[in-house]
Amino acid sequence: MDRSSGRSLPDSPDGYSYRCLERDLLRLRQRYPRLEQGSLGRSVLGRPLHYLRLGNGPHEFFYNAAHHANEWITSPVLMRFAADLAAAYSAGEMIGGYPAAALWERSSIYLLPMVNPDGVELVLGNENPECYEIPARVIRELAGTGTPLARVWKANIRGVDLNLNYPAGWEEAKRIEWEQGITGPAAHDYGGPAPLSEPETGAVAAFTCQHDFRLVLAFHTQGRVIYWRYLDEYPPGAWEIAQVLAAVSGYGLEANPPDASYAGYKDWFIHDFDRPGFTVEVGKGVNPLPASDLEEIYRENLPLMVRAALV
Repeated sequence: MDRSSGRSLPDSPDGYSYRCLERDLLRLRQRYPRLEQGSLGRSVLGRPLHYLRLGNGPHEFFYNAAHHANEWITSPVLMRFAADLAAAYSAGEMIGGYPAAALWERSSIYLLPMVNPDGVELVLGNENPECYEIPARVIRELAGTGTPLARVWKANIRGVDLNLNYPAGWEEAKRIEWEQGITGPAAHDYGGPAPLSEPETGAVAAFTCQHDFRLVLAFHTQGRVIYWRYLDEYPPGAWEIAQVLAAVSGYGLEANPPDASYAGYKDWFIHDFDRPGFTVEVGKGVNPLPASDLEEIYRENLPLMVRAALV
C-alpha cells in the first residue's frame, strides 16, 4: 500500500488555526511517542513555534509554512505529510512512490508548520484586531469597502511581512516598499525596521544556522509555481532539482517577479548557504484559499515533499 491519501490528519473544515495545530501535534505525539517535537522560539504574542522531526537519517532538510497569515492552508499540508509519513514508516508502507523506511533512515526532515501563528489567529478571527494597533488601523481603512481583513493581512501581529524580513537584499526590498508608499507597519509588504527584527524570523534563522540543511522548502500560496533561485544566484544542482520537483507536482518554474525578489527566507538561504532553496506557491485562486482546496494541494505536493528529501 502506498500511503499517499493524506486522510489521517488534519480535519480542518473552517480554517486551520493554531489550536488545530496543537491538537494535531498532540495526536501525533500520542500515536508516535518517539517522534521528536519541540519549539524553536516564540511569536510576538508568546506562542511556541512548534517543529517536528521526521526520520533519523544523516541528511537534514527543512520545510516551513505559513510565513504569511492568510496562507494558513499551507500548515495542514505539512501536518498531513507528517501524519502520513509517520504512519507509512510504522506500517512498512510506501509514501509518494517511495519506501517510507528508506526515506526515514536516510533523511531527517524538520517541519515548521506555522511560522506566523499570531497572524493566522488574526485572520481566522481568533484574535480581536481592535486590541492591536496595526490591525485596528487596517480594519478602519477597510470599513465600507466590503474587503475582509483576511483578504489583505499577510503580516505578523506587529504589521511586519515576515517573508520580507530576512537579510538577503533587505535594503533593496526597503527601497521598493518606499516606492510603493509603504513606510511603516501594514497588512502586507512591510519588511520591518531591520532584518530579522521579528522573533519569528529570528528564531527561524537561528534554527537554520544550527542545522546542516541540504535543501529547504518554504510553502506559500498561490499560483502553482516554484521559485527556485535568488536573483542570478542558484547553487549547484538547483536547476536539476527544480525540474524534478516541477515534474512530480505539475507546477511551473519561475524566477521571482522584480518587486518580490528580495528578503525572503529562500533568498537568504540560497545567498548565505549556497544550497538549494525553493518557494513553493501551492494552489490557485485568491488568498486565503478555501479549506476545500486542501485535498488537491496535498495530492500535488506530497510527491514533491518526498522527492525533495532524497537529494
